[in-house]
Amino acid sequence: MSEINPSVDLNENKSKHRKKLLAGFAGLILLIAAGSSAYWILYASHFVSTDNAYAAVEIAQVTPSVGGTISEVLVRDTQAIKKGDILVRIDQTDAKLALAQAQADYGRAIRRVKGYVANDSNLNAQITAREADEKRLIAQLNSAEADLERAQIDLKRRKTLAVSGSVSGDELTRAENAYATAKANLEATRASAQQAKANHMSAISSREANAVLINGTTEETNPEVAFARARLDQAKVDLERTIVRSPVDGIVAKRQVQLGQRVQAGMPLLTVVPVQEMHVDANFKEVQLTNVRVGQPVILHADIYGSSVTYHGVVEGFSGGSGAAFSAIPAQNATGNWIKVVQRLPVRIKLDPKELLSNPLKVGLSLDAEIDTHSHK
Repeated sequence: MSEINPSVDLNENKSKHRKKLLAGFAGLILLIAAGSSAYWILYASHFVSTDNAYAAVEIAQVTPSVGGTISEVLVRDTQAIKKGDILVRIDQTDAKLALAQAQADYGRAIRRVKGYVANDSNLNAQITAREADEKRLIAQLNSAEADLERAQIDLKRRKTLAVSGSVSGDELTRAENAYATAKANLEATRASAQQAKANHMSAISSREANAVLINGTTEETNPEVAFARARLDQAKVDLERTIVRSPVDGIVAKRQVQLGQRVQAGMPLLTVVPVQEMHVDANFKEVQLTNVRVGQPVILHADIYGSSVTYHGVVEGFSGGSGAAFSAIPAQNATGNWIKVVQRLPVRIKLDPKELLSNPLKVGLSLDAEIDTHSHK
């Protein structure tokens, strides 16, 4: 009988054990791979994330509406302010003088319009008087014409009688003088009648010209008064605008204004950052945005607080173009040296105001953003 070699059995046992280990390890790898695949397909594939995200806000730039010399600056950089707080005062001397002048112009305009109304009654009375003068002179003209006709007949008779010697030369002379006087009176009366008619027409024209200034209006709605009142209102507004107030709640930043500085309307004075209205601009790769839609939930973590603070946001919208498209020198892809580069598109994410109040952010801080795309359909 042959002898059994113990070393051979030992090697065979080790080989079988190794195969079992390898098989178990392979099974474990397959199980992990299957689990990872299932996790990716069922869960992880519905999330897209990026660390290229930054806090942003629509800042309020404070500029004066009127020019002048800065008399007081009441805020400093980093100071928290409320909407309506006084930031800067501009010297009011010029504005007060302009207001006083506008008030005087307004009062003068009211008195001028009242004068137009009073003048209308006066002009109506003048028209009546001129009309009476014209009628009186017409009557005088008719009388002068009759006197001239009578003097002419009398002179003609005296001349006829003078031929036969029945009328003396002195009487004839008086008749001739009477005729000349009547003729002169007629010409004078005719001129006076024409003048009276012209005066009557002038009075009517004056009344019409005055009526244009007041017809269809009251004292308050008259254009002259309305214009003066508008200038007065503008002067009041300009005086109020010498006090520059904050348009929003926020933090003062980039203060450029100094005491005693001469400023013009529209000149930047400082910036107010409304930190309570902060949002996030997350720059996702274009290949990540296939299933991203407005309204999807977002989880964010800010580097300043770390993973201990979680923000909950919502996708609010997408930029109209990639960052490269809006850069100072846009890429010129229509060249022979073109290399395709995956672009990033800014996605605007709205944050929860309560979370912002508890853990405020500042413009430009970095965040990590993860969008849940389960609801992409």
